[in-house]
Amino acid sequence: MARPRKFDEARAVDAAMDAFWAAGYEATSTQDLCDATGLGRSSIYNTFKSKHDLFERALARYMEFKNGELFELLEGELPARPKLRALLQRVIDDEAAYADGRGCLVVNTCVEVSAHDPSVAASLERDYGVRLEAIRAVIESGQRDGDIARDKDPRTLAHLVIAAIGGLRVSARAGVDRSALQSVADAALTAI
Repeated sequence: MARPRKFDEARAVDAAMDAFWAAGYEATSTQDLCDATGLGRSSIYNTFKSKHDLFERALARYMEFKNGELFELLEGELPARPKLRALLQRVIDDEAAYADGRGCLVVNTCVEVSAHDPSVAASLERDYGVRLEAIRAVIESGQRDGDIARDKDPRTLAHLVIAAIGGLRVSARAGVDRSALQSVADAALTAI
C-alpha cells in the first residue's frame, strides 16, 4: 500500500516554477528543485516523473497565472487602445520589478528550450494562440468603436502587440532603460 503524500503538490509546482523562472531549465538542477520545494529526490520523481515533467507543469502554471492577469485586463471596462497601453505598461513595470533580471518564463523558455523540445514548443504555440485571440478580440472591439483604425488587419495588429511585448522583455533583460522601453511601447501603439 502506497503511503499518502504529505505535501501540497500545487505548492511544490509553484516553488519549482520560481526555481525555473530564476535560473532557466538547463541551469536548474534536481538539487535546486529539492531545495526550492523542500522535497527529496524520490518525492520529486515519484510525483512528477522527471525534471522535464515538473518543468512542463511549472510552465503551464505560469501561463495560467499570466493569462489570468491578461484576461482580467482585457475584459475590463477601458476602451481598446487604453487596454493595450495598460498591457504594454504592465510589461515595462514587471521588468522593472524583477531586479534579479528573471524576465518572463514564457519568453525565456521560447529562447532557451523550444527549439529542441517539441512538447514545450507545442505548449508555447498553444499559449501564443490563446493570447493572440484575446488581443485580436480587443482590437476588433476597438475597430468597431472607432478607437482603432479599421483599415488594419486585427490579427496582424495582435501579432504586433505580442511581438512588442516579447521585444520589451528581451530588451529589458539586455539592460535597456525604462525610458527607451516606454518609447518602444509608444511606437507600437502609434502603429496600431
